[in-house]
Amino acid sequence: MIVQINHDQCTGCGTCEIVCSLKHYGVINPRKARIKVLQNPVEGYFYPLVAGPYTDAACSYKNKIILHGREYDKCSFCNASCPDRPFFKEPDTGIPLKCDLCGDPPDPMCVKFCVRDALVLVDSEEPDNGEEEIAEPFKPVF
Repeated sequence: MIVQINHDQCTGCGTCEIVCSLKHYGVINPRKARIKVLQNPVEGYFYPLVAGPYTDAACSYKNKIILHGREYDKCSFCNASCPDRPFFKEPDTGIPLKCDLCGDPPDPMCVKFCVRDALVLVDSEEPDNGEEEIAEPFKPVF
């Protein structure tokens, strides 16, 4: 099971971050969430990322993505926690965080409380054909 992200449905409300931190820590603290909503509220673009695996080495394979005529480093869209990106680390201890789908059986709070269906629990990931598709119109801001 994975959390599928429908980027064009996200409004950047942050409810997913709140319920995630409540579930895992009993506090409202988006910095402790295993999901982050990267956003550009001025232009109205929001991009949720679910915490993936930790790696203790920075990625050496950084492809470029072109969206709306602008070039971005693929690192900007990565959900891993690594030395180059401080995302998905517990703020008090620095311990890397990874989405556990809120237990076994999976019952992710972020999916339950997403009123726009930007987050959906699905059986498995689509087969990887080596290409990554990002919903239009998306402009990341980092």
